[in-house]
Amino acid sequence: MTSLLLVIIYLAFISLGLPDSLLGSAWPVMYTELGASVSWAGGLSMIISAGTIISSLSSDRLTRKFGTGKVTAVSVAMTAIALIGFSTSHSFWILCLWAIPYGLGAGSVDAALNNFVALHYPARHMSWLHCMWGVGASVGPVIMGWAITTGLRWNGGYMIIAVLQMALTAVLIFTLPLWKQAKSPYENMKPVSQASENPDAKPAPDKPLSLGQILKRRGIKEVLICFCCYSALESTTGLWAASYCTLWRGISAETAARWASLFYLGITIGRFICGFITMKVNDRNMIRLGQIVAAVGIVCVFLPGSDGLLLAGLILIGCGCAPIYPSIIHETPINFGPELSQAIIGIQMAFAYTGSCLMPPLFGLIAQYISISLFPVFLVVFLVLMVIMAERLHMRVRS
Repeated sequence: MTSLLLVIIYLAFISLGLPDSLLGSAWPVMYTELGASVSWAGGLSMIISAGTIISSLSSDRLTRKFGTGKVTAVSVAMTAIALIGFSTSHSFWILCLWAIPYGLGAGSVDAALNNFVALHYPARHMSWLHCMWGVGASVGPVIMGWAITTGLRWNGGYMIIAVLQMALTAVLIFTLPLWKQAKSPYENMKPVSQASENPDAKPAPDKPLSLGQILKRRGIKEVLICFCCYSALESTTGLWAASYCTLWRGISAETAARWASLFYLGITIGRFICGFITMKVNDRNMIRLGQIVAAVGIVCVFLPGSDGLLLAGLILIGCGCAPIYPSIIHETPINFGPELSQAIIGIQMAFAYTGSCLMPPLFGLIAQYISISLFPVFLVVFLVLMVIMAERLHMRVRS
């Protein structure tokens, strides 16, 4: 039964990735049909991100009340309904309305599943599951491209993904009893951050803590800033790498687009490989390993020289990003205790989405008004801040 549940969680992570890359792949066709401006995609993306942030912050209350299985099933169903709404829309403003449940569904399931895996499975599964997200994010544009070229149009692409999401919802509803049978190895574990405190201290209350109460916990601010910096690094690289290659390094747009996609391939393959490495290396050192590899990649991008060095740098940045996100999540129950992990992971997700929502546009302003050559410098700033926060986090929770 445990193996069956794990398969279902893997499928759920693939489904998480499927819708994430649809808007970007379909928008070049969508905006002309909708009579919208090219830049309006940013507005849709921000609505989705805002919904995701809100639902991430609510994930602790929802999961405590309904359980991970029900939250996952309802969230996937909500996303499927939103995708059906997208597929039947012929107005940009109607899309904006459907973007609300689109984002709300994504945040809760992301936080709930990440916490469930962190509590119940070894680190290798966290890495492989996030690899499955990359598979979903890669397959989504393929399905959309097929739908557009075969005459189903972008509406048909959204409908295909919606049907897949509805099928997963049915599977999740059918297997709800399995979620209650899972046992956590952390049930009687005290968080590292309390290791030196009074052994007779009272456990955390059963009711959800407020955001203010959680922020007072030792190490919380550090892990949230660390998460925000990671997401800023990943999302900025993904959005602006191709433009940097073309506008600053003089590479053709077609080649730059292919090279930028290799950044995501580096993340996906890197997470698959990291799943095996985690059998020998703990989460803390996996984070450090990823930061070192990402630093080498940024240096390769920064240095003038052959185009091959630039390509290698983009791939290395992706490989460096690979272990950081899963490892920070997986060590949350160890650092802060299983009773707080759902609330903290939900807030971590919210900060991650905030970083990915705000930082790429910020660099866009820098590129427009100063110079796009500052792309690697921008990445270095967030990498250095992430390293500082990660080290302070581990010092504080173990002091």
